[in-house]
Amino acid sequence: MAKNLVIVESPAKAKTIKNFLGKDYEVLASKGHIRDLPENSFGIKIEDGKFIPEYRITKDHSDIAKKIKDSAKKAETIYIATDEDREGEAIGYHIAYMLNRGKDIEKYPRIAFHEITKKAILNAIQNPKTLNLNNVNAQQARRLLDRIVGYKLSPLLGQKIQRGLSAGRVQSSALKLIVDREREIKKFIPIEYWTILGIFKNTEANLIEFNGEKIEKLSIKSKEESENIVNALKSLTYHIENIETKKRKTSAPAPFMTSTLQQTASSMLGFTPKKTMQIAQKLYEGVKTPVGNMGIITYMRTDSLNIAKEAQESAIEFIKENFGDKYLEAKVFKSKSQGAQEAHEAIRPTEIKLTPADLKNYLTNDEWKLYNLIYNRFIASQMKSAEFEIQNIIISSSEAKFKLSGRKLVFDGFYKVYGDKDRDKLLPEFKVGEVVELEDIKATQHFTEPPSRYSEASLIKELEKLGIGRPSTYAPTISLLQARDYVETKNKQLIPTEIAFKVIEVLEKHFPNIVDANFTAKMEEVLDKIAENKKDWQEVLLQFYEPFMQQIEEGKKKIPSQKVAKPLEGEFCPECGGQLLLRKGRYGEFVACSNFPKCKYTRQLNETNKPKPKETDIKCEKCGANMVIKTSRSGEEFLACSNYPKCKNAKPLKAPEKIGVKCPECQKEIVEKKSKKGVYYTCEDYPNCKFSSNFKPTNKKCEKCGYIMGERTFRGKDIYECLNKSCKNRIER
Repeated sequence: MAKNLVIVESPAKAKTIKNFLGKDYEVLASKGHIRDLPENSFGIKIEDGKFIPEYRITKDHSDIAKKIKDSAKKAETIYIATDEDREGEAIGYHIAYMLNRGKDIEKYPRIAFHEITKKAILNAIQNPKTLNLNNVNAQQARRLLDRIVGYKLSPLLGQKIQRGLSAGRVQSSALKLIVDREREIKKFIPIEYWTILGIFKNTEANLIEFNGEKIEKLSIKSKEESENIVNALKSLTYHIENIETKKRKTSAPAPFMTSTLQQTASSMLGFTPKKTMQIAQKLYEGVKTPVGNMGIITYMRTDSLNIAKEAQESAIEFIKENFGDKYLEAKVFKSKSQGAQEAHEAIRPTEIKLTPADLKNYLTNDEWKLYNLIYNRFIASQMKSAEFEIQNIIISSSEAKFKLSGRKLVFDGFYKVYGDKDRDKLLPEFKVGEVVELEDIKATQHFTEPPSRYSEASLIKELEKLGIGRPSTYAPTISLLQARDYVETKNKQLIPTEIAFKVIEVLEKHFPNIVDANFTAKMEEVLDKIAENKKDWQEVLLQFYEPFMQQIEEGKKKIPSQKVAKPLEGEFCPECGGQLLLRKGRYGEFVACSNFPKCKYTRQLNETNKPKPKETDIKCEKCGANMVIKTSRSGEEFLACSNYPKCKNAKPLKAPEKIGVKCPECQKEIVEKKSKKGVYYTCEDYPNCKFSSNFKPTNKKCEKCGYIMGERTFRGKDIYECLNKSCKNRIER
């Protein structure tokens, strides 16, 4: 009997599922999109108002595509088992298209699951569906919209401002939010104000009223005014006017969806959204556990808060057994985001019995931290609210009133597992009518502060609130802004660069829709309607394309060049004699020859102000001139020929460090070296011996070929990899 073939995206996912299905099933990974738009051309034909994408098998997928085709010919049944979101649906569609040349796409059984557990996989196999072409069309519409914007607008920005720039619907809307916030900060003018605190029984109380007028945040505007009030209050007699006690509850949080997981992991664990999603991917696809290899969380790209009935029942049972009925409050949550895919689930553990303590020795430290966060959040979501006793005490005199506020946790509820971030503030014993002494009084100066810059987490929160993008786009959008040098990250704050302001200014004036949050959010709603078969994806593309291309043509004529290329009077190129120009690049202003690209002379703008290189007695082995000590951009010193640029010889100042491993080719020592791309390892006799590796060699020998193995991280796991290029055997560390 021929094997059944199951096709997924990820090798890790394939490995986990294979363990569940046994010998009658072959499980292959497509490693993402098999077919995609071409890299070096527009890739969209437009005929009679129809958009025809020119998909092709990508170069890096040709081998795996052949393998899938060969296996498919022998398979009795071919299951499409890609992720259950629109991107996964499109990947599955392209696999089916490749296998059957676009015919009878829906004949392939489509299996979907929220979690990678044996039960979920077997259930999916027994209950297959068909590919959802509406979801495919929604993904295609998004892909083509992004291609149109990227391929038509990005080159225009390169022509008018600077090479290497890009624009996109979600990307540019997100960038405008960051730039607008920076504009607010720059315009902000701080306002001085003062607060006054009275000390009663060694406890601070806020002044809330003076001479019959309420004291609000900006009421006291100067030092003089604060001093007059303080002097007036010192001599007064005070008593307890009122004591108010009331109960207040803090509700348990909902389980995680993508955005809240990224935000919470950032604030509580210090993870970037990108890192959070990488770790979550591993936990979803499968890790080692005490009961075998399996996925330990549900699918991590979701905007749904749904919980499977079975999972909720497991949580209920766990809470009863470990904390008692008084902590239990089973709840159903609804997503607030528009277009949320409620058929999906929230992010939760797949097996409640696998507690964080059980997995401590099976996961990496970061994997465990994230799993612990997800696990406890899910359990907490089915627990009762925490209850506090709130106490407000009013202290009065003839001219003033102070307020004391305190709180006391009386029932910990979900804090039992999720932790208490709200500390008690207990107040001394007071009685109504009691005369109390003003022990001290102090005035403190403050200034209003500008709005804070976005962090990665707060930007995601804002994007979600405005409906810009979807769970799968948040982290990639931020990574793209950083890669394009539109933003810098300092102390977790996203700071727009000068080029970001220029790009947004151009887009605001000539392409307002591209940076308009409302337009981008409405487009997301339109994509949702395509997925619901309420909109035709071709019509959506046409309605966008025609006015957009008109804007492109107008932009070519109307957008003035903003490239910086100012001649430097009296300064000429030392290599060819051409006029030197002041240009602006990704790292700021620099000096370049006007005869570029024939002459490639450049120097930093402030190079003349740099300290002179230190002279040495070391001779250059290439030309015989003395070597000098210079400092690289990274701050490291190195030896360079003083005859530069005629002689470009350079080498490390310090001898490379030996790592205690013999070269497998010549038995000499392997040394550690550094380059612009990072650390690498070579034989000390290089270039006579050609051994080189990007991974740190070890004394561990490969079991297959006997060559040495190196340490590396592969798909999130620490492994040893054979450094013999014809072997590349991998084992876990």
